Amino acid sequence: MKFLDRLRSWEGLLLAVLIAIVVMNVMRSPYYLGVGNIVNLFQLSIEKVILALIMALIIINGEIDLSVASIMGLAACVLAFLFQSGVPMPLAVVAALLSGLAAGLFNGFWIAYVGLPSLAVTLAGLIGYRGVARIFVEDRAIGGFPDWFNALGQQPVVGPLTLSILIFVILFIVIAIILHGSAFGRLVYVIGNNAQAARYSGVRVKLVKMVLFAASGTVAASAGILYAARLGSVRGDMATGFELDIITIVLLGGVSIFGGSGTIVGVGLSILVILNLRNGMGLASITGNTQTSVIGALLILSVLAPNLAQAVRLKFKGRET
Repeated sequence: MKFLDRLRSWEGLLLAVLIAIVVMNVMRSPYYLGVGNIVNLFQLSIEKVILALIMALIIINGEIDLSVASIMGLAACVLAFLFQSGVPMPLAVVAALLSGLAAGLFNGFWIAYVGLPSLAVTLAGLIGYRGVARIFVEDRAIGGFPDWFNALGQQPVVGPLTLSILIFVILFIVIAIILHGSAFGRLVYVIGNNAQAARYSGVRVKLVKMVLFAASGTVAASAGILYAARLGSVRGDMATGFELDIITIVLLGGVSIFGGSGTIVGVGLSILVILNLRNGMGLASITGNTQTSVIGALLILSVLAPNLAQAVRLKFKGRET
């Protein structure tokens, strides 16, 4: 019964859409189901889907982080600047991760402890962190990284899977366990539903929000490092505009923009829908601008559709009673 209820839910709809997209892509190209294409499907957007997982926690908690792509760029630029300055690459990687953690803690302080809206704080971070990144590299493209570092983002480590894909799989499992099987996960939902009531109930709301934003900054920095390794070079404008795709993935997965609801399964299905949709449009030779327009339309749909569906369910429920 629970399985049937799940199929009638938003996740069930996403599953149906995913099956339809896969069928159309299979009909369009005989190479679609090849291992190389499936791996490539993930690899080209792997940094975005990694960030979508942590963004899901942020939004379920009733907040948003618009600065994740800028933190990606900042971490990559810190890495490139230090490497070019003669710092050993392992130390540069650690420094890049710490820069992401610092950015996340900075965001979390103003949001959790000062009480400023996360939309305003992270919008400022989107601009500010990108500006700092440009200070490090100016208008240059910095590359020439060690072969072992580039291999992290380009070469398979287990079968056809790269390190980035393995990190995504592990992070997906860890976040699923935390969100749906731990006390911390329950607090994320409780605060997202009503932060004031949670605070009066003794929940350490500020600490939970600080932990989430610190995790967001660290994961964003990790994604920036992996992105630099995959591209083999760093520019100050790298990852610009990634926020749109990341937020679209989360909201299309059924996570409420108002917080308090959503599942990591829904986000996982949303990832598969968007990646397969992009892959199908690429097979059909649809231009990048058109693909971006489709993703923008999905963002609008992902915000409106769940609320409309909820309104319809309540209306029919009212008639039944």
